Amino acid sequence: MQVLSDQILLNHYLSGDRNAISELIERHSRRVRDYIHMMVKDRDAAEDIFQETFIKAVRVIDEGRYADSGKFLSWVLRIAHNQVIDYFRARRQDRAVTATEAGYDVLGSLRIAEGTVEDALVGEQIARDIRALVGLLPAEQREVVMMRYFANLSFKEIAEQTDVSINTALGRMRYALINLRRMIREKNLVLS
Repeated sequence: MQVLSDQILLNHYLSGDRNAISELIERHSRRVRDYIHMMVKDRDAAEDIFQETFIKAVRVIDEGRYADSGKFLSWVLRIAHNQVIDYFRARRQDRAVTATEAGYDVLGSLRIAEGTVEDALVGEQIARDIRALVGLLPAEQREVVMMRYFANLSFKEIAEQTDVSINTALGRMRYALINLRRMIREKNLVLS
């Protein structure tokens, strides 16, 4: 059986073949689902975000706003990423998100020994401080930081999802880190 390209399946769907979109979604469902779950660490929330991602994708296609660039999966992953950001924004309005829930260790290190209650409280405060500072970064820098540290994406993947070169993604990360260090100094924060 011949495997049809994403673009051919999209063309079939737009010509009235409703099964073509199901095949396209099925083709990429595992990668999108894994990406979302890696970001949110909650199966139920990941499944909701997965459904919303493809609902939005199909809506954009139906409205004729999808411009095929030969990167359907990258486009869907970008939608998924935006849905994840919206999810964390909504949760942040309800309460602060801890470092564990966000899927990263603020200091980028593994702790060998069991932490105390005080360590946990300090860690949560550091996570809140870091998230607040990341929120103050320019949008392009904030996006790269979130994709790298919250989603653990490679710079190649970040470049693909944001439609920039790897050098641009690296440059944005460099400026983000410079800006974060400056803000930490200015606010006299202690992150340890």
